[in-house]
Amino acid sequence: MDISKILSPSRTCCHIAGGSKKRVLEETAKKIAEDYPALSSDELFRELVNRERLGSTGIGQGIAIPHCRVKNLANAVGVLFTLDTAIEFEAIDDSPVDIVFALLVPDEAENQHLQTLSLLAQAFSNPSNLNIIRRANSDESLFKCATEVFNDI
Repeated sequence: MDISKILSPSRTCCHIAGGSKKRVLEETAKKIAEDYPALSSDELFRELVNRERLGSTGIGQGIAIPHCRVKNLANAVGVLFTLDTAIEFEAIDDSPVDIVFALLVPDEAENQHLQTLSLLAQAFSNPSNLNIIRRANSDESLFKCATEVFNDI
């Protein structure tokens, strides 16, 4: 997977203050709206929260992959955060989350959505990939680590 088609250095942030699931989803929406001004951060936040209401996107091992489909989006867009302190995310293993990869895809791109989610989950299931991501100590090094981890799948 060519992660640079989804993720950019400006949407890759290392050791942010998470605080809560709500705050992380708000920050995700703001980050995307900064790069895509035609999209409303409030609406993106609402869509992410609505998806979380269907069931937590915390997949275990400290990982969450919040995701939703969005109208008026041409291509998939990702945001990668590592958190300075792990937060409760109602993950399937009840572990707090310290890595968040949010994914937004065009409303009509159901197959792309599912395929990309599957590839992300596959990459995050490898403990050595998690170690690579968690060792990053700056936004730049996190983006470089993400490129290494996700371009190998």
